[in-house]
Amino acid sequence: MNAADTAFVLVASALVLFMTPGLALFYGGLVRSKNVLSTVMHSFIMIGLVSVLWAVAGYSLAFGKSLGGLFGGLEYLFLSGVGMGVEGSPAPTIPHLAFMIFQCMFAVITPALISGAFAERMKFAGFLVFSALWLLLVYCPMAYWVWGGGWMQQMGALDFAGGAVVHMSSGSAALVVAIMLGRRKGYGHTPFIPHNLPMTVLGAGILWFGWFGFNAGSALAANEVAANAFVTTHMATAAASLVWIFVEWLHGGKPTTLGAASGAVAGLVAITPAAGFVGIMPSVVIGLGAGIFCYFGVSLKSRFGYDDSLDVVGIHGVGGIWGALATGLFASTAINPAGFDGLFNGNPGQLWIQFVSVVATCAFSFIVSYVLLKIISVIVPLRVNDEEEEAGLDVAVHSESAYQA
Repeated sequence: MNAADTAFVLVASALVLFMTPGLALFYGGLVRSKNVLSTVMHSFIMIGLVSVLWAVAGYSLAFGKSLGGLFGGLEYLFLSGVGMGVEGSPAPTIPHLAFMIFQCMFAVITPALISGAFAERMKFAGFLVFSALWLLLVYCPMAYWVWGGGWMQQMGALDFAGGAVVHMSSGSAALVVAIMLGRRKGYGHTPFIPHNLPMTVLGAGILWFGWFGFNAGSALAANEVAANAFVTTHMATAAASLVWIFVEWLHGGKPTTLGAASGAVAGLVAITPAAGFVGIMPSVVIGLGAGIFCYFGVSLKSRFGYDDSLDVVGIHGVGGIWGALATGLFASTAINPAGFDGLFNGNPGQLWIQFVSVVATCAFSFIVSYVLLKIISVIVPLRVNDEEEEAGLDVAVHSESAYQA
């Protein structure tokens, strides 16, 4: 066991945990004041629900020995055999428990990301059931495929910190939920104005801060790859935030605070799969692409008519796809010998591998999410009724009010 690596991963775990309350603020500021608490609750309660499920079965399904090639095995149920030493740890210099809790924080935030697509209209009970089943039947298989020795890892797909596992999977699920739940009352006719943009910007800043744990921590050691991932994360995010407001300025006439915050999140998403495999200047290019592609990706909902309340599809779905493909373009073994060269470093096959991983991730998450929602809708109503939606979910669902007159 290496003390420096252990301390680094534990601090990174805390940073990733901090991202989920940051997401709660980011999403909470974007909705109307009558729905801010219900929206914050969607993210915050995932810390409790997912952590317990992760300890009971999720970690084993994601990182146990293969069970039919689709899931990890059952040897780590209830964290049996996950100890304080390095025995069995996928990262050889840190305790198995440290690796487990780091991965737990990734699992916590991923279903919380989906909640932005159905903000202001989903029943809390349906949300909890869907999130629990989605974690076990979508997130855990994806984590096993990409990081636990599954077929994507064996194929050579590169995903340093969760472009497929976290962002493309949540973006695809978000699209399904948005379509199946239908639009909010008044969508397309009534303006849905964010009630507290300073809250959203604060949330974006917390996400930016926490993302250093997300990406640099995925090196699982305090080493040069972690340093590279830290810097590429920052540079891509800075570039994406900047280019988003310039595109917005040219396209819409005004640079907005929301645009700067959205651009930053888009950059964070896009660099996630590439952070430990690409150099600094390629990370800037990835950020520039994220600002452009995700800006126009957000407009897809008006073009196709689905109500993705807080732009999960446009930012996490589109950004994750761009980041995965860009990894196939810019990856370099000079940066990380444990990876592979990309197209621009003489290995065009890596771009094809990344493309296959994109298609498989999106299709798997979309189909399983659709089936889960169909089954759950028979048992638990998914959408609040018109009266509850009109009153606001804070009062109708939680009997609370964020702001007192």
